[in-house]
Amino acid sequence: MKTFNYSHHKGFSLIELFIALAVGLGLLAGVLSVFVSMKTTTKETSTYGELQENGRFALTVLSDDLLRQDFWGDYVGTFDLANLNGAVLGAPGNECQGDGINNGTFPVAVGHFRTLWGETATTDDPLGCFATSAPAKAGSDILQLKRVISTPVLPADITADNYYLITNLSDGELFDGGSAVPSVDNSQIWEYQHHVYYVTEQVQGTISVPVLMKGRLTNSMTFSPIIDGIEMIRFMYGVDTTDDGVVNAFISADNMTEALWNNSTNSNILAVKVFVLARSVLPDNNYTNDNTYLLGDLSVTPNDNFRRLLFSSTVTLFNARVDSW
Repeated sequence: MKTFNYSHHKGFSLIELFIALAVGLGLLAGVLSVFVSMKTTTKETSTYGELQENGRFALTVLSDDLLRQDFWGDYVGTFDLANLNGAVLGAPGNECQGDGINNGTFPVAVGHFRTLWGETATTDDPLGCFATSAPAKAGSDILQLKRVISTPVLPADITADNYYLITNLSDGELFDGGSAVPSVDNSQIWEYQHHVYYVTEQVQGTISVPVLMKGRLTNSMTFSPIIDGIEMIRFMYGVDTTDDGVVNAFISADNMTEALWNNSTNSNILAVKVFVLARSVLPDNNYTNDNTYLLGDLSVTPNDNFRRLLFSSTVTLFNARVDSW
């Protein structure tokens, strides 16, 4: 049988072990550094991806609704009670009332009916329809608009919890879906809508999260959150003051006059600049945000630990003016 002499096989010396450990620790530190860096980059990328998604979605929702503002189906006249059949409809439950003598859900017999209106929030409930649990965020804008939904409704699809407009080119009448359909020659039926947008803040755990709210008309004005992380919305209204179809100035809601809102004295609101400031839901304690964001004529410098992105778009109001060719 063959035997081995183990006395000639030596292990590592103490110095060699220390060198191996030092090299191993160096490699481990390098790997950990790369891992932490990748994790931080991934977190930042994920945050900015979420900001992009939320901000673009909010901008799309607001822009699409503004594009259809003042759309009244087949009817091409001025939308006010004097040009419509029927009496004044009763106010819906929890009605939102903007400034002006004729700025509720339905037109009344006095003053110009405001189908587009906004203001910068300075109180919790400036329109008298916001829940106490979802107050308006001070400094952010409120947008209110009225129109009909773009697709006509068949008589069989009318529901009692909605309001409708039946109209042809020159005549029309508003009615409650729970009542009889009025008679208008060569007409179509459209669902009537009153939309309100504003920003509130909701507590989620220990964090206060800004949320974009949308109010919608059924038999009552009801509100629901539609997008988290929207910290501020602001609108600049493009006004034509010379009645030539060209915007002369973009004016914030704070500086709009009664005459401008009422489209009087040869003025029309022809376009709206929309600004959306999106904010991350969670703070990043390794990041300080001291950027300045310009929302039209308003500048915002947060100085906190939240990441933000600013989005903007200009919307032409195609239903604001009809020219003769």
